[in-house]
Amino acid sequence: MTQNVTVEDMGPQKALVLDFLKTMEARDLEKARTMISSDFVMEFPGSGKMTRFEDLIAWAKDRYQFVTKTIEDVSTAAKEDGGVVVYCHGMLAGRWKNDVLFENVRFIDRFVVRDGLIVQQDVWNDLALHTPDNNK
Repeated sequence: MTQNVTVEDMGPQKALVLDFLKTMEARDLEKARTMISSDFVMEFPGSGKMTRFEDLIAWAKDRYQFVTKTIEDVSTAAKEDGGVVVYCHGMLAGRWKNDVLFENVRFIDRFVVRDGLIVQQDVWNDLALHTPDNNK
């Protein structure tokens, strides 16, 4: 059975995703955990599917020191199962492990929110094109 989700209904999901991204950027993992469902799944370029923040931290620790996001746009769409998809895109900036800075790297994040919690995050970006080896 399809649940009708109106545009007005999608405001809280958008706010949740934006708060989650700010919380993750601040590395407040305990707060971020309160925003995700127990069956949360995330996938980044080259990471494979991950279900725990510890897996994400372990995967990222040898890649970069930090990453920040400048969000240019956020869109929402209703799913037939009553969930809401939240897309955001913009630019990444950060610092590689070898202290080389990067900026202006395109990204798209796709979230699925259901029952007030994030259940899925898929990330696409051009970070591989900006590795220190590609900037010699």
